[in-house]
Amino acid sequence: SLALPEHLTYPLFLAATLIALVPFGRRALALARAGTPFSIETLMVTAAAGATLIGAAEEAAVVVLLFAVGELLENVAAGRARAGIRALADLMPRVALRLRADGSTEQLPADRLAIGDLVLIRPGDRVPCDGTIEDGTSALDESPVTGESIPVSRGPGEAVVAGSINADGALRVRVTRAASDNTIARIIRMVEEATASRAPTQRFIERFSEWWTPGAMVVSALVILLPPFLFGWDWGTSLYRGLAVLLIACPCALVISVPAAMASGLSAGARRGLLVKGGAALEAIGAAGTVAFDKTGTLTEGRPRVTDVVPAHGQAEHQVLELAAAVEQGSAHPLAKAILAEAASRELVLPDASNLAAIPGKAVTAMIGGRLVGVGSPRHAREAGAQLGVLDAALTRLETEGKTVAVVLADRDALGLIALRDEPRGDAREGIAALSALGLRPVMLTGDNRRTGEAIAVSLGLDVKAELLPDDKLREIGRLMEGGPVVMVGDGINDAPALAAASVGVAMGGGTDVALETADAAVLKDSVTGVAELVSLSRATMANVKQNVAVAVGLKGVFLVTTLIGVTGLWPAILADTGATVLVTLNALRLLRWRPQA
Repeated sequence: SLALPEHLTYPLFLAATLIALVPFGRRALALARAGTPFSIETLMVTAAAGATLIGAAEEAAVVVLLFAVGELLENVAAGRARAGIRALADLMPRVALRLRADGSTEQLPADRLAIGDLVLIRPGDRVPCDGTIEDGTSALDESPVTGESIPVSRGPGEAVVAGSINADGALRVRVTRAASDNTIARIIRMVEEATASRAPTQRFIERFSEWWTPGAMVVSALVILLPPFLFGWDWGTSLYRGLAVLLIACPCALVISVPAAMASGLSAGARRGLLVKGGAALEAIGAAGTVAFDKTGTLTEGRPRVTDVVPAHGQAEHQVLELAAAVEQGSAHPLAKAILAEAASRELVLPDASNLAAIPGKAVTAMIGGRLVGVGSPRHAREAGAQLGVLDAALTRLETEGKTVAVVLADRDALGLIALRDEPRGDAREGIAALSALGLRPVMLTGDNRRTGEAIAVSLGLDVKAELLPDDKLREIGRLMEGGPVVMVGDGINDAPALAAASVGVAMGGGTDVALETADAAVLKDSVTGVAELVSLSRATMANVKQNVAVAVGLKGVFLVTTLIGVTGLWPAILADTGATVLVTLNALRLLRWRPQA
């Protein structure tokens, strides 16, 4: 319009509007046939048609464009559930080693394993089936499936779950569930069902349009048809004022009030590491009354670290840690890495160790200075005949605090204890307090053992439900939702069903691809305080939406009255409509300056 004369630009705006209205008009017609005659599509088509009738094709084209942008923003996450399910399926190994009767192995696809097959699982392998251990002892990292933060020792007769990782010893496992019914397959089904069963959030503007659109049409028709008979107006005047009323009622500002505010809110959040997949999720976050957290990797760091070193009488802390770290050299076990990291942070010089060996699921040993030094579980220490003496009281206290305790032995003498725990994130307490200040109830749902869960919960100041498998978490989310909308925050595979079933699922940025794909929002900066910031952003956005609707409806109400009594005419009506559109857009843009409260 700046480069060409009006007699050329106006037909272009008109053509653009009419072409763009074709798909929206078809959708409005289809919805009308299905029993929804006053849908948001009808609202938008009416707005554009009204603008073209009074010669404002430029405005009509802008309305269509803004509506299309709003539709795009509302559907950003159209395929997230399918992508989440694909990521879940990737947890299963492609092949498995099935043992033959003669003891040899054959490689075959994991999904062809049958109930009763015997499978060899080597150290470092991912478990390809649900089954029972027939031979071997090992520590299994079950955190991808159950959320248990510390690898769990498993031996003959104990169950293993598909998707967990074998840390050290070789295992022979008897398959107890077919591939279509193993733990990963059941989690996939739960994600699908939770996604399908959750009804889409009805957009605010759709609810508003149920009475706004038909009301505007009726009023406009009445202004055109009745005054010539009732008040003696000529038909030109009644048509003029009827079109003016239609223009005033054309919900241009109303149509863009929600998507404009949502777009600004989503952009403001994204710039601060708060990713929300669509306006419906952004609206729901601020309405929640409960926030449910996973523990491992969400409220905690997701990896164990040394919290206490308790030396026996006559020993020093650094000596105990030096010997333990020397024995653990070369081990890939998470507890070994934590001990080595602690020794490195203290800049300890490790003694020479030889004949390093592992007793799967129990301990690691090495020869140091002519003595057999071992680092293992308290049960292993007792089985080895070690007398803990005064260390017994410290062992009980540390275990009560939810910590995993390793005993350092030299031959059969207990040299000391090393306690480890997956500790809370540095900002976890601050984040929980911020949510409580906003009036939300925080609760922790964890697959970890009850003792550890309660210890972490007490330190952070929130309620806890522990020892929950994925289906248990799903049931707990359902129970919480009976009291109102629930936000679920997690980062692991085991959280995927709960993230999908909750009113809004929020993934921590450092979490797995499954959690990020399944969730409705993500805190990319991997901070617990980010959850409270999401709630604040949602509430600020919804406040902005309500302000926009009030401006759009209020201005129109004023000019509707003045037009009917003849005080204002067509051009003031156009100015009112355009002015309202500008005002709501500028108000929405204020959200781009949104900052989290300090």
